Amino acid sequence: MSASISIKNIIKRYDSVTVLDDINLHIEDGEFVVFLGPSGCGKSTLLRMIAGLESITEGSIEIGDKRIDTLPPGQRGVAMVFQSYALYPHMTTRQNMAFGLENVNVAQDDIDRRVNDAARILEIDHLLDRKPGRLSGGQRQRVAIGRAIVKEPKAFLFDEPLSNLDAALRGRTRLELAQLHQRLGSTMIFVTHDQVEAMTLADRIVIMHKQKIEQIGTPMEIYQHPVSRFVAEFVGSPPMSMLPINHIENTVDGVTVEVSGAGKVVTAITLPQDFNAKDAVIGIRAEDTAIVSPQEEGLDLTIKVVERLGDRTLLYGTLIDGTELIAEDTGRSKVKAGETVRVSISPHAAHIFDGNGLAHHSQREV
Repeated sequence: MSASISIKNIIKRYDSVTVLDDINLHIEDGEFVVFLGPSGCGKSTLLRMIAGLESITEGSIEIGDKRIDTLPPGQRGVAMVFQSYALYPHMTTRQNMAFGLENVNVAQDDIDRRVNDAARILEIDHLLDRKPGRLSGGQRQRVAIGRAIVKEPKAFLFDEPLSNLDAALRGRTRLELAQLHQRLGSTMIFVTHDQVEAMTLADRIVIMHKQKIEQIGTPMEIYQHPVSRFVAEFVGSPPMSMLPINHIENTVDGVTVEVSGAGKVVTAITLPQDFNAKDAVIGIRAEDTAIVSPQEEGLDLTIKVVERLGDRTLLYGTLIDGTELIAEDTGRSKVKAGETVRVSISPHAAHIFDGNGLAHHSQREV
């Protein structure tokens, strides 16, 4: 049976407060989808509504061709992995993984098979007789995931499962989750506010903002073609620099914008006739800049901070009027704080955001 998930016209209210407003989303069978957004945007609430841990005010949720929002959690065919491992401290790994199956009277032979299979997939066979107190944080999280796998669900729901792990372990566990998805081929929904997790794990990312879906797309669609200023600033490290636009001049190949009296930026962007120029900005990602000679076209950037990352160097500085811009140089960059350098910008990589925060891009791929 298909494990596609359809979320139709979902609204969630607590009294007079709306926390989700007309959410529509279709997740394909076997797809890995990440809900990404800041705290309070409604992403965990939406996940809990799919799991049956939160009621819905309006709308419906289907898995395959079956409506599930009217069913109790145990009958929905989903398994949830929480931020907290929630393991029973007096039980071994084997007992923790088997406990849910025992409660619904699954045959012991079947329980043993499922636990052993899940332990092998997660490479925790040697930990089956240990109690949680003798496991590391990463091992506990694997046990929590194993407890979900043994249920043989149609879909897995992950609610910020890596946030309790340190940075190095979080990176390893991300890789393990990606490999787990490849092995199982199951539908997975993963909630996070961490863009690195979203970019590395997702087939598609659902960006949520102010109780609505802001954009849906593959990681690179989201990164290269954000639909709004919010998405552009939220996704990407370092964040996209936003430069106020003083003047816009149409050209044959696009528009040239004057950046707060600090210079001109040539773009390949064509703007609509009804473009709202009030408070418009041009967005530049650091990797779309280059340090050039003073004789070439570009913006003069006075460097405040140099961040050396090995393979590249990030240059944090200000333009003549004080506007902040982050540029990128090679890993062997010799630029120092206090220097002024000239920065060129790729005309096909710039983004213009109108006064409503909506994005306008070059139609040509960068």
